[in-house]
Amino acid sequence: MTFARQRLRHEFAVRHVTVRRVSRIVPSIVRVTFGGKDLDGFASAGPADHVKVFFPDQQSGMLVVPTVTPEGIRPPESGTPIARDYTPLAFRPAADGDPAELDIDFVLHGDEGPASAWAVRATPGDVVAIGGPRGSQLAPEGIGRLILVADETALPAASKWLDAVGPSVPVTALFDVADDSVSAYLPAAVAGRVDARWLSRASGSSDPSGASPVEVALRALGPIGEDTFVFLAGEAGTLIPLRHYLRRELGLPQEQVVASGYWKRGVVALDHHAPVDPSDPD
Repeated sequence: MTFARQRLRHEFAVRHVTVRRVSRIVPSIVRVTFGGKDLDGFASAGPADHVKVFFPDQQSGMLVVPTVTPEGIRPPESGTPIARDYTPLAFRPAADGDPAELDIDFVLHGDEGPASAWAVRATPGDVVAIGGPRGSQLAPEGIGRLILVADETALPAASKWLDAVGPSVPVTALFDVADDSVSAYLPAAVAGRVDARWLSRASGSSDPSGASPVEVALRALGPIGEDTFVFLAGEAGTLIPLRHYLRRELGLPQEQVVASGYWKRGVVALDHHAPVDPSDPD
């Protein structure tokens, strides 16, 4: 089976948006709903799309963003943008007098980074800017099964994958999470049609090889059919042995496995386009 995925290009724009609502989905994840006239024309059609969220400086309150010109993106004349990449979870276009809205989920880890520090204090009326997405890559058509592996940072992408394939495709989801409280993230209607396994990192490894709980669970799935698509996302170092197992031990082709590092321990603002394992990029 081939896993051809259609690509769409979007006109890049930097949009200033205002916080409309803030809700705590689980103790460690907050959902921020943004609104504003600038959201007119926003598009996100792929399950793993990303936008760049620009945050105001915590001390000065200044929001520094690049400028989009016909010649391209121009950096600001002064100041340094503070930005991180996020999955646009849900977009609702303006309709029947209701303004457009965009939901983005933020994982909270105190004041360790500008995004978490902003999100934990976010209130209606706060302003940020959102750049992109530049394009979308759609889910492959005709797959017989979907396997998802995700940590907290990739739960929005996992949710979008579930929407993209629909209820007719069997899904096995291995969620690598800090504790059991995160298992309430998926809406009940969605969770009921997914074989979801919430694997707590806090339990550590009980495998003689030292493999992580999520690696043990992935290996326990056994053979993976040629019509199964696998999406892995989360901490880059954690994904390396998972990808190696799928690609090198099972021999799955490159187009059947997508592994995307959303963050990496010890690295600030990881380029998630970079190979998860630089020593084995293909």
